Amino acid sequence: MRTGTSPNEQRDRMNANVIRRITGATALLGAVCQLIELPLYFVYSGAPPDSNILTRSLFGLFGLVGLTFYVVFMTGIGHLVSELGPQYRWLGTLTSTAGLMWLAVAFVGMGLEVGAVIQSPVDIDPTIAVSGTYILYGTISKLLMGLFLFAFATSVRLTRILPTWTPWSAYVLALVNWTFIPSMFFGNTPAHFYAANGWGTTATTGGILMLWLLVVGITLLRQPSLTPVDSAQPQPA
Repeated sequence: MRTGTSPNEQRDRMNANVIRRITGATALLGAVCQLIELPLYFVYSGAPPDSNILTRSLFGLFGLVGLTFYVVFMTGIGHLVSELGPQYRWLGTLTSTAGLMWLAVAFVGMGLEVGAVIQSPVDIDPTIAVSGTYILYGTISKLLMGLFLFAFATSVRLTRILPTWTPWSAYVLALVNWTFIPSMFFGNTPAHFYAANGWGTTATTGGILMLWLLVVGITLLRQPSLTPVDSAQPQPA
C-alpha cells in the first residue's frame, strides 16, 4: 500500500502550483491594466488627443500590456486543466484556444485603432472613425469571449479546481456576451447601448469581464493547491 508520494509526483505538484500562481498573477495584472485604461475612454466628449489613445492602447482594455498578461493566463489555465488527466485535455485545449483567438482579435483591433491615429493629421475618435473595429470589438469578440467562458466554465465544473461560483458565473457571462452577437445589425453609434460599437457591447461587457478575471486571478493565487486528478472525478453533465 502506498503511504506517500514519489519524488516525481512531488515535483509535478510543485510545478503545477508554480503555474497556478503565474496564471493567477497574470489574470490579476491584466485586469489591473484594464481598470487603469477604461476611464480614459470617457475623459473627452469629442475626439481625444493622440496621447490619450496611445496611453490607453498601451495599458488598457485591448492594450499591449493587458493582452500580453492574458496570453500567459490563457495558456496557463488550459495547461492546469489538461494536466489533471487525459479526459480533460480537449477541454483545456479548447479553453486556451478560444481565449487566445479572442486576444488575437483584440490585438488586430488595437493595431487598426492606433495605426489610424498615427496616420491622421488631425485628432480622431477611433471608436467611430475606424470602421474595421466595429465587428472586431463587437460581434466577433462577443462570440469568442462567450466560447472561452463556456469552455472555462465546463472545465472548472468537471475538474473542480476552483470554487463552485466560478463556473456558474462564467456560464452567465458567456450567455451575456452571446446576447450581443446580433449587435452588428443595430448601427454604429457608440452612445447607443446595443450597437456594433455601442457602450453596452464594448465597454460594459468588457468592464464586467475584467472584474470577473480580477476575482478569478485572486482566487487562483489564494488556492492552496490544485485538486489532484484522483479526487477530481467528472460530475454528471
